Amino acid sequence: MNLLLILFTGLISGFLNTVAGGGSLFTIPILIFLGLPSAIANGTNRIALMVQNIVAICNFKSKGFFDYRLGLTLAIPATIGAIIGAKIAISLSDELFNKILATIMIGILILIIWQPQKKSSEIHSLKGAKKFVAIIVFLFIGIYGGLIQAGVGFIIIASLTLITGFSLTKINSIKVLVVALYMLSSLIVFIVNNKIDWTFGIILAIGNSIGAYLGSNFAVNKGDKWIRIVVIVSVILMSLKLFGVIDI
Repeated sequence: MNLLLILFTGLISGFLNTVAGGGSLFTIPILIFLGLPSAIANGTNRIALMVQNIVAICNFKSKGFFDYRLGLTLAIPATIGAIIGAKIAISLSDELFNKILATIMIGILILIIWQPQKKSSEIHSLKGAKKFVAIIVFLFIGIYGGLIQAGVGFIIIASLTLITGFSLTKINSIKVLVVALYMLSSLIVFIVNNKIDWTFGIILAIGNSIGAYLGSNFAVNKGDKWIRIVVIVSVILMSLKLFGVIDI
C-alpha cells in the first residue's frame, strides 16, 4: 500500500511539475509521513524529479518543442546557483519559509492572470540586456532550487513570462530542460552523502515519469488556456496549504 501511495503521489506530482509546479509540496510530506528523515526525503524526491524531467524533455522534443541552445544558456547559471544553494545552511524556520513561499506564489498568480506575454510580442532568442538579465535571474533560481526546490517551477514560469513573453507551452519545455540539468548537481550531493532511499526513489520516479508524460502531452495539446487554469488552481492550493488555511 505504501508503494502504491508513492506511485500515485508521483503521478500527480509529475503532472503538476511539468505543467505548472509545486509537485514536491506533495511528495516530500508523503515521504516523511512514511518514515523517511527530511533530508533523505528531499534527496529521494530529487531522483524522481530528475527522471521526470528527462521524460518530459523527450516528449516535448518529439512534438517539436525543444530549444537546446536557450535551455543550456539558462541551465549553466542555474547549475552554478544550485551548487551554491546546496552548500548554504538554511536559517529560516519552516513556518517563516512557508509563508514567504506562499507570498511569492500569490505574486506569481497575479502575474499569470495578468498575462504580460500578451502585451508584448514573443521573441525567439535572448540577446543583449535581456540575455544578461535572464542569466542573473537563473543564477538565483538555481540557488533557490539547490536549497529547497519546492515551487521552483512557478518561479521559472514567472521569470520567463516577464523576460521573454514566450507561450506557456514553450516556457514549460524550457523549464524541464533547465531543471533537469541543474538538478543533477544537487542530486549528486545527496547521493554522495547517502541521503537516498532507492526503493522509494525508483517507485516515485516511475510515478513522476508517467505524470510528466501526461503533463507534457497536456501542455502541447491543450495550449496556454488550460495550462493557465492548472497553474492558477495549483498556486491557490499550494498557497493556502503553506499559509495553513487548508491541509492537503
